[in-house]
Amino acid sequence: MLDVPRLRVLRAVVATGSIRASAEALGYTPSAVSQQLASLQRETGLRLFERVGRGIEPTAAGRTLATESEPLFQALSRVEGVVGDLRAGRVGSLSIGYFGSAGATWLPALVVALRTEFPELRLDLRMTDIVDAEPDIDIFVEYPDTEHSQLVDVHWLIDDPYLAVVRDDDPLAQRAEVPLAELAERSWVDNDIVEGACRQVLLAACAEAGFAPRFVVETHDYPTAIPFVTTGIGITVIPCLGIGNLPTGLRAVPVVSPTPMRRISVAVKKSIAEHPAAERTVELLHALTLEQPYRASPSRAG
Repeated sequence: MLDVPRLRVLRAVVATGSIRASAEALGYTPSAVSQQLASLQRETGLRLFERVGRGIEPTAAGRTLATESEPLFQALSRVEGVVGDLRAGRVGSLSIGYFGSAGATWLPALVVALRTEFPELRLDLRMTDIVDAEPDIDIFVEYPDTEHSQLVDVHWLIDDPYLAVVRDDDPLAQRAEVPLAELAERSWVDNDIVEGACRQVLLAACAEAGFAPRFVVETHDYPTAIPFVTTGIGITVIPCLGIGNLPTGLRAVPVVSPTPMRRISVAVKKSIAEHPAAERTVELLHALTLEQPYRASPSRAG
């Protein structure tokens, strides 16, 4: 493995063109710089410098090694910045994972608050249901019987019930609630990724009610599925958080017996869990969930 301090000396000598100037810049003696260069040549088995008159000049190999080491020192600089942030109790950057409806509903207010309270914080938002990522903080829907990594702390946020979206002229629109089994003979508009956790929750509830939905149109997101209902082609069943503002002519009716319910949680990497921005993010998410209609209690979350 190459010695990083020796590479630093190499870069300085190539940049200044002088052992003496490099020694002054690095706080070394000229003889110490010469010794470091000699050691690096032995370590690499390369001739990195040639004597020219009373000075030295880098060889092509020396220049190449100095150039190729630049990304290493850029990365080290970033790490040193992170260390400084950690010592000061700051998080220099924070990546937050989210899924579609949580992002649309919670992220704008969350980001504004974090930017106000931590103006130097760099935020990296990642839509994890379409991008494979391991963010510092991840808002997610739990699969049944989820086993969480030992590297994260998981906090329950909300249990999000599903509602049937129907037209105003549908007989169901006048109901306060509708048993899930009554939707068995209806045409459905699919609205989720086939293997997604949200769809699994819905299909499991339908199986409990004794049927499988009859999908006549397949879409993969809630905003696309909802307009199909206005055409009369079918109903769609969507978590409360994903409904938003319904178009004119549509109504959302709570589904019961059973109520499909997706469990939304937030996972925080233990390595940053005690830092102010991470703690504040979790606090803000809990506050935002209190504003949601049909919010389930922790006891109902199981």
